[in-house]
Amino acid sequence: MTQPPSRPTDARAWLGLLVVLGPVLLVSMDGSILFLAMPRIGRALEPSAGQALWILDVYGFAVGSLLIAFGNIGDRYGRLRLLVTGAVLFGVGSAAAAFAPTPELLIGARAAMGIAGATLLPSALAVLSELFDDPRRRARAVGVFAAAFAAGFAIGPVVGGVLLERFWWGSVFLVNLPVIALFLSFAPGLLREVRANRPGRVDPVSVVTSALGLLLAIYGLKHAAAEGMTAAAVLAGAAGMGVLTWFGVRQRHLEHPLIDFSLFRDRVFTVAVVTGLLPLAAWSATAYLAGLYLQSVLDVPVLRAALLALPGAGVLTVTCILTPALVDRIGRRTALLVCHSSIATGLLLLLPASATGGTGWYIASTATAGVGYGISFAVVADTAVGAVPPERAGSAGAIAETSNELGNALGIALLGSLAALLFRLQGPDLAPTLDATLRLPGLAGTTAADAKSAFVTGMRVVAAVAAVLHLALGLVALRWLPRPTGEEPGAHVRTKTATA
Repeated sequence: MTQPPSRPTDARAWLGLLVVLGPVLLVSMDGSILFLAMPRIGRALEPSAGQALWILDVYGFAVGSLLIAFGNIGDRYGRLRLLVTGAVLFGVGSAAAAFAPTPELLIGARAAMGIAGATLLPSALAVLSELFDDPRRRARAVGVFAAAFAAGFAIGPVVGGVLLERFWWGSVFLVNLPVIALFLSFAPGLLREVRANRPGRVDPVSVVTSALGLLLAIYGLKHAAAEGMTAAAVLAGAAGMGVLTWFGVRQRHLEHPLIDFSLFRDRVFTVAVVTGLLPLAAWSATAYLAGLYLQSVLDVPVLRAALLALPGAGVLTVTCILTPALVDRIGRRTALLVCHSSIATGLLLLLPASATGGTGWYIASTATAGVGYGISFAVVADTAVGAVPPERAGSAGAIAETSNELGNALGIALLGSLAALLFRLQGPDLAPTLDATLRLPGLAGTTAADAKSAFVTGMRVVAAVAAVLHLALGLVALRWLPRPTGEEPGAHVRTKTATA
């Protein structure tokens, strides 16, 4: 009996994975690529302190608040169709961002890119289930997918720094266009449509209120940090919290809620989701502040700043790849304890950095914390999905992925606002940001030194606060998570394929 050849199918599957990884890298990379570009953008567009934070994190808010909604929409109308539409919108948003003449237009373009990114991630992961029907091969493919996503976050600042050494700040967005063009050229031939018979419909009111509530609450916080407790800050913050509260109440009465809050009754699931959020919050905030620290405080050239980020990026990526095998040996509980303790240690290594030197402390910090960040990328979805019944695995996986994106945005919003507040209170109070202060004509040397010192104080406080939160979460994980004796070898393969 003649067996049908399998080589063409294998080739199509792995080429399809390669094509899918392009948009995945872009979505994650664009969450961090601006960290080293902000000083250049600040000089070119002169955004206010609040606008600078929005330029950075409106992208993450758009991705995080719409991931679950677009996951459901893709199931109903087709993942490949949504993937192609999202890729086109991502390319258009990237081109608009590259040539934005004002901070407001750049914020709008970044928001459009975030909406597109929310269509790409869940659709790309679902398409893998059609490419790889064998569970083991699918697990390997999803592992590559997760590693690429982690690598995108890690190498974003490096890519940005290399581009900025030769080109203007808009190049960090134009680099997306060739990848999008290649994806649109090859995707129709290598990928096939995927639909799922998921019951119910997407509740548009829930989508709007979740995004609106987050934006209002964070706007109020940023406004208060940059300009004090004004009436606008208080009203926006209160309105945002009210909308989010109403959103939560509404989910309890929907047959098919956008977020199933009942999943949080499980302690293991809750620890997993918070582990998805907090490390990304710490990483995004400290990476952004460290980028400003290297360039604006220590006067490190942008290319050298990018090279200084390489050790941490390498450690993070390698750890993400190796963690699934390590978890099989030591269990998720121990892995999560290592995750939080290494991140806390790495963050504390930023404390000796000063306004006169600290690149060695920065490298040690990012390399040490990179171990924990890599573990969090690799085990959060596994732990969350493994904590719930199989029929609720889809909802659990979606919430876990959303926690990553919201963590990336909330880190800059909350911890970045804390740094902005400390700079306003301790700095010379001549301008709302460090770069704006240093650009003032006729600035005295002592005043510039005071401004740099105030910025470094804010960065240290942010690192210390994030470290304490990680130590606290590590203690919670130690108390709440079951001991590894009951874990099944290879559990990560089972749970990862469930999310696909």
